[in-house]
Amino acid sequence: MGRLFGTDGVRGVANVELTADLAFRLGQAGACVLAAETHHIAKILVGMDTRISGAMLESALVAGICSVGAEAVCLGVIPTPAVAYLTRKYKADAGVVISASHNPFEFNGIKFFDSRGYKLPDHIECKIEELVLNSSNELPCPSFEKIGRKHIRKDALSDYTAFIKSSADVDLTGLKVLIDCANGAAYQAAPNVLEELGAQTIVINNEPDGVNINSGCGSTHMENIRNKVKESGFDAGIAFDGDADRVLAVDEKGNLVDGDQIMSIIGLWLKKEGKLDKNTIVATIMSNMGFDLMAEKEGLNIVKTRVGDRYVLEEMINSGYVFGGEQSGHVIFLKHNTTGDGLLTAVKLLAVMKKTGKRLSQLASVMTLLPQVLKNAKVSNDKKHKYHKDDIIMEMKRKMEMEFNGTGRILVRPSGTEPLIRVMIEGKDQIHINSRAEELVKIIEMRLG
Repeated sequence: MGRLFGTDGVRGVANVELTADLAFRLGQAGACVLAAETHHIAKILVGMDTRISGAMLESALVAGICSVGAEAVCLGVIPTPAVAYLTRKYKADAGVVISASHNPFEFNGIKFFDSRGYKLPDHIECKIEELVLNSSNELPCPSFEKIGRKHIRKDALSDYTAFIKSSADVDLTGLKVLIDCANGAAYQAAPNVLEELGAQTIVINNEPDGVNINSGCGSTHMENIRNKVKESGFDAGIAFDGDADRVLAVDEKGNLVDGDQIMSIIGLWLKKEGKLDKNTIVATIMSNMGFDLMAEKEGLNIVKTRVGDRYVLEEMINSGYVFGGEQSGHVIFLKHNTTGDGLLTAVKLLAVMKKTGKRLSQLASVMTLLPQVLKNAKVSNDKKHKYHKDDIIMEMKRKMEMEFNGTGRILVRPSGTEPLIRVMIEGKDQIHINSRAEELVKIIEMRLG
């Protein structure tokens, strides 16, 4: 796989790139590195989404953890942000999630949280990677009673949903909500929470079979939920991705409400309540230019980071901000959780609707989206970081930027989790930017595919 860790853990096709052997070695190395400073038997939580490969990788990962003398606590199918929260609640030394988030079922991934529930910084991931690739013989190999044990926590999901419900300061009675669980990790938690908070709910895509996660559903496939919300008179639609660390919404008219709009709505409400520290929202360079225009008009500050919720989080921690996220729907409420939390975000968004008495379309209208197109160029994994060294690609990008003359922008970046280069173009004319994006994608695929 080359360098193991991408922007969100180790990812690959299950049993091809992400094998049971690799999961075993990641369990060993992760347990050793993350428990290095402890003077007790390390306790590591393990959760997963609904993919068919989850059980295989969980068994291998747990075996690796136990083989170096650590204790593995299995949480079962549970959202990624639940593992971050429960790592703190259960006073564990680390948490691990087996998931490939929004990717198709054939992919899977392994990502770690430290004892505080934070995703690992690069230098810690490098230590784990070094042990996996080069130093397996140096790992401890305890025997007899010092071999690690596996435990199962049957109350993990209820502990997480209780935490989410406790974050709501208003009931949701009177709101009719359509929930799309993406046949993923939210399939039990989301209906439970929203119904117990009083919302009238209909749930779709909540029958996972191991291969239908993210398949034509969830936050990466919004067409179905948009139509159902509009046709059936819902106040809102809520769509999660496979591991439920992100969420997108649909207003009562069937219009998409993306992460930028969700952050605008909630950010302005937090500002009104005096709960938005430094009146600042942390976002990424992928955010729509309309987000910046909204902030300027409403007296908000926007701080931009590179793409990835881990970088949003780093900026929040380093600079003392409490709210931020991504256009894709990763939204972080640092006073509640340490990572993007789709269910928490959904509850907060619906709470603003209930408190203001406004329709979601009214709330979303505070921000005007500029036309934006995102296209993916399919390239080989070993070449996706080399686009900026290709003179032909960079010359075409420069010519396009000169053509826009300040009325738009072009962003080219490698995917952190897939063999893709993402091309985003923003401008005044949707047809024109779509055409130009397709041209750039063709050149990239021709040069690096």
